[in-house]
Amino acid sequence: MKKKDRYEKVLAHFREKMPDVNTELEFGSVFQLLVAVILSAQCTDKRINQVTPELFRHYPDAKAMAKAEADDILEYISSVSYPNSKADHLVAMARALVEHHHGEVPSDMNALLDLPGVGRKTANVVQSVAFGKATMAVDTHVFRVAHRIGLVSKSDNTPYKVEQALIKHIPEEDIPRAHHWLLLHGRYVCTSRKPHCDKCDIAAFCLKSI
Repeated sequence: MKKKDRYEKVLAHFREKMPDVNTELEFGSVFQLLVAVILSAQCTDKRINQVTPELFRHYPDAKAMAKAEADDILEYISSVSYPNSKADHLVAMARALVEHHHGEVPSDMNALLDLPGVGRKTANVVQSVAFGKATMAVDTHVFRVAHRIGLVSKSDNTPYKVEQALIKHIPEEDIPRAHHWLLLHGRYVCTSRKPHCDKCDIAAFCLKSI
């Protein structure tokens, strides 16, 4: 099967099955989304959704969090991965937002990347989910699924290369949803240790089955 045909079949499936897909992270503002995404690095969304309600109750926006110290934030996020560094990043990020952006999360990629604790994946998620931009965040799930299915080549061996390859082949209007399609497929079907190929609706299009 040609790569173009595989893309068409995979995307057609997801458009039909998950037309209104979105992040599983829970948040009430763009700032809270940014916080949740930073916290979610190497941690499950389920765990993040358990800790953020109390965190957001005390620090609902950048101005409130900017007044905190890392130890204050650590009290609420101690059960997530790398809590000490994430607490440092959140406080520094909030202070940068207050100092440079009037407490508001910018939509510009470079401005997002200048924020402490914000990498390309985090910036892409915020741009896509909060601002509806055609950006493709590549996490471990997206990276794995894209390779397993055959959407990208072996030479696409970094998250950035996978991002660029996916954007090249996915229609712009699908890109904001495509991240979630691939992520959720990797989270629940094409899992890391043992993919559930017998339960996979796109197995017939997968590189492994051709």
